[in-house]
Amino acid sequence: MASRRAVVRRVPASGPDDVSGVEALFEEGLDPASVVAVLGKTEGNGCVNDFTRGYATRRFEDLFARHGAGGAAIVMSGGTEGALSPHWTVFAREEVDDEPEGALAIGVARTAAVAAEALGRREHAEMVADGVRRAMADAGVTDAADVHFVQVKCPLLTMARTEAAEARGATTATRDTLKSMGLSRGASALGVAVALGEIEFDRLADDDVCGDYGLFSSCASASSGVELLDNEIVVLGMSAAWSGPLAIDHAVMRDAIDVRSVAAVRERMGPGALVAALAKAEADPSGLVRGRRHTMLDDSDIASTRHARAFVGGALAGLFGETEIYVSGGAEHQGPPGGGPVAIILDRSGS
Repeated sequence: MASRRAVVRRVPASGPDDVSGVEALFEEGLDPASVVAVLGKTEGNGCVNDFTRGYATRRFEDLFARHGAGGAAIVMSGGTEGALSPHWTVFAREEVDDEPEGALAIGVARTAAVAAEALGRREHAEMVADGVRRAMADAGVTDAADVHFVQVKCPLLTMARTEAAEARGATTATRDTLKSMGLSRGASALGVAVALGEIEFDRLADDDVCGDYGLFSSCASASSGVELLDNEIVVLGMSAAWSGPLAIDHAVMRDAIDVRSVAAVRERMGPGALVAALAKAEADPSGLVRGRRHTMLDDSDIASTRHARAFVGGALAGLFGETEIYVSGGAEHQGPPGGGPVAIILDRSGS
């Protein structure tokens, strides 16, 4: 019986322009047309002016074009603070003759462009919710309980976009470009929560975005950037219709040092080699971590998202013994305040 099989490869990067490792995978036999997504960690600042994301995206677009392929979701997350290592995680899927046995499933979708006045608001969340449902269908995942990680690459507001909206009589959720990143991530995460049945869309209001942090998704990961205007969505889950050695599960860290929750999931998954670890991180908005004051929100020199990536990245690196970890900063509505989801992909064959 035919089935689909996921292929996941993690490749180090010497810089945001270094796609040589992925090209080597193509030369070794990975079909470029089979690649449906690339998640990357680049060494920029992860803020509005982090152009390493756009640079890396363009390099991958050129790489796929040279090989006559295209259409893959290219999700670049800036910021490799601390000892996090810049790298790419390549997701591909193949049609095989193997008997379905239950394995990692991958689905992708894109939305229409987000109008500047919709960004960070209820309308934005609705767009993402629809996209997540389509990505689940693309993966063949019918039960939301089988979804373990949803990556959304979402846009942000520049002054040019804000002024264009105002010129046509519209009002944006904010005029602060950095704040727009958080609003975009927050609306995207709430869209994931709606699609997975974690919250009801009818009860969602514009003011809930980065307003009511009691609303969140346990599977959402959102990264905003200047390099796109729409939302790119990658759903990772388990499906009985897929085959192969790869499996995924996830934990929800309740705060930035809750590695015990992650370790428990890793133990529950049983033996296997780590293929990828995908995580969210944020500075707890209360200003405290387990009752102790942190200063990440008071630092005027370094954005709190950069502190959080280094902090959580270090904690997870110690747990996994690995620095090539996809840690995305800014976890608005992505897990409980100060915490965030962590997905683990294992190769159950041990290779």
